[in-house]
Amino acid sequence: MKLEQIFSVSLIYASIRSATPIIYAALCAAITQQADILNIGTEGIMLTGAFAAVAVSYFSGSWLMGILAAMMAGFVISGIMAVGHIKYKADICAIGMGINLFALAITKFMLNVIFDTSGTFTDPDVKAIPRVDIPFIKNIPILKDIFNGWAVTEWFMIVLILILTFLLYRTRWGLRLRAVGQFPMAAQTAGINVISMKYQAILISGLVGGLAGAHLSLGYSTMFTENMTSNRGFMGVAAMYFGHANPALTAVGCLVFGVADSVGARLQAYGLPSQFVLLMPYVVTIVVLSISMISKKVATDRKKSSLNVVKQEAV
Repeated sequence: MKLEQIFSVSLIYASIRSATPIIYAALCAAITQQADILNIGTEGIMLTGAFAAVAVSYFSGSWLMGILAAMMAGFVISGIMAVGHIKYKADICAIGMGINLFALAITKFMLNVIFDTSGTFTDPDVKAIPRVDIPFIKNIPILKDIFNGWAVTEWFMIVLILILTFLLYRTRWGLRLRAVGQFPMAAQTAGINVISMKYQAILISGLVGGLAGAHLSLGYSTMFTENMTSNRGFMGVAAMYFGHANPALTAVGCLVFGVADSVGARLQAYGLPSQFVLLMPYVVTIVVLSISMISKKVATDRKKSSLNVVKQEAV
């Protein structure tokens, strides 16, 4: 085994490719977390979007229609979550788990009813999201290996991170959303419609979660498989905690999963047991959550210590 064959330049793109579905899922969770809503249903939103994308792409012959259908499916599923949590005061974690179970069942049922199959559906009529080659870097070895062949949704992922960062931290809407998440009573006193902002956060997250599913089934692969999300939604939630719901920092946390997945896949070619490779993302999830919880505790302790110092000086 040669380390240069594992940790080569191509590992960079392989890691980004593996991380992209998780980044979309993490962004889905980050939007609602800004409003202090834990979106456990990200997994179900992704899975529903993945099926809708494949089904509509197959029947319409258009990958773009598939993406739009996936986003609408995510919008509908998130709407159910929003009504249940905001209007009927149901626990968001319970609703999220219910959505995940519902998505698993409904996609399996629809796969059987529409395509008369079970397990996996793939067909040449399913139109994949196109990949982009940049002509002027074709003859530059390192850049060619890293940046050529990206799917459109992989490029859009970078754009989405920038857009969300701007919206959350540079606009009035983002300020209001963060105020609703951190100080809801103060936000309501200031005239902000707290309920409306929470609805907006959940519905927008549904669009992003649906896009995550579309990329998974039409960009990352060109098929639909039962439970094909493989807990990527939960990994996204873990990465969201790691990045404290900041889109850019959250994406960095997702890259950790991408690197672990890519390195594991390469090690498998050298005789590493497949069970160990499948285990790696879950080990990384635990590590990421542990780091985020420790860092949060340290920050809280420092804040308390600073307050105590101020109180003592005031006395």
